[in-house]
Amino acid sequence: MPHIIVKLWPGKSEQQKQRLADAITQQVTTILGYTDDAVSVGFDEVASSDWRDQVYRPDIQDKEASLYKSPKYCR
Repeated sequence: MPHIIVKLWPGKSEQQKQRLADAITQQVTTILGYTDDAVSVGFDEVASSDWRDQVYRPDIQDKEASLYKSPKYCR
């Protein structure tokens, strides 16, 4: 624990995703004090045409009270 899921549009390279996973892991271990073995990072690629229904509404709009960083777009 923790498990972080990054939702993004398809098209980023495996190298970009690995670099992001490494950076997230490093920050989680530094800021929250977990060991590297305790952190997992996954990626869910969501087509732009599905973003509103699969990400924006359930994870952003419906959970606005728990967001620490909100996007500056409206869908």
